[in-house]
Amino acid sequence: MILCCGESLIDMLPRTSTGGEPAFAPVAGGAVFNTAIALGRLGAPAGYFGGLSTDLFGTILSGALAASQVDSATCPRSDRPTTLAFVTLVDGHARYAFYDENTAGRMLAEVDLPALGDDVTALFFGGISLVVEPCGDTYAALCARAGERVVMIDPNIRPGFIKDEARYRARLAAMLARADIVKISDEDMAWLGTTPEALLDGGTALVLETRGAEGVLAVTARGRIEVAATRADVVDTVGAGDTFNAGLLAGLERDGLLTRAALRETDLEALRPAVALGARAAAVTVSRAGANPPWLHELDTDA
Repeated sequence: MILCCGESLIDMLPRTSTGGEPAFAPVAGGAVFNTAIALGRLGAPAGYFGGLSTDLFGTILSGALAASQVDSATCPRSDRPTTLAFVTLVDGHARYAFYDENTAGRMLAEVDLPALGDDVTALFFGGISLVVEPCGDTYAALCARAGERVVMIDPNIRPGFIKDEARYRARLAAMLARADIVKISDEDMAWLGTTPEALLDGGTALVLETRGAEGVLAVTARGRIEVAATRADVVDTVGAGDTFNAGLLAGLERDGLLTRAALRETDLEALRPAVALGARAAAVTVSRAGANPPWLHELDTDA
């Protein structure tokens, strides 16, 4: 199982009412949640771990996980509220206003961590869940317990959301030092003051540098390959990166490459199909409103 560890929330997406007034529609979301949903839809063995509320919105999140074949049995439930994120679109790009105080997800503590069974082969971390306390420290503790499981991190840094920069930088540095796979944008690298080569020197096996319409650069100690973006008529970019993460992990799992040894030893070209699967899946997501990842049958999996 690939266990996605991090935030789930309700995206309040911009809509127009029947009366022509601006409105918001509640949709299940969150970066790590979206990756779990996409993994399940792509047929990968997917699990989700994060704090879930027993409120109305938490019920929506739990139902969405089940509908996409994602195991959420390890999630602690509480009567704290669900995190809300109000989304506005600027030139097709999502901007967020978060309401996250004392929520079920944010208040996740180390005592809530599950035992990692042999069925868990990889862990995925990222998003805003790594920024705030106590959940940020909780996920860092889980990452430290990964053992020989593959760890993937997508920092997805949002500087405007960071309140304690020094603490966040220290937490993220420790987690990146353990990561086998890092998906990162040029904006993230600029904020961190790093490069793909520096991440590789720190122990990462595979770095994916996303470059929007220019595609993805995959970098390992053995070299680099470029994978073109799949053409799409863009409706919005909500969930695009999350879906790419899922496609990559699903492709690696499908090809028997989701192990620490395989990531470090296999031929670079053998990684191309998994990267391409991520790009194709993300292209479907951007072609429709909101974070709505594709099911496996919607993709040309022969490519």
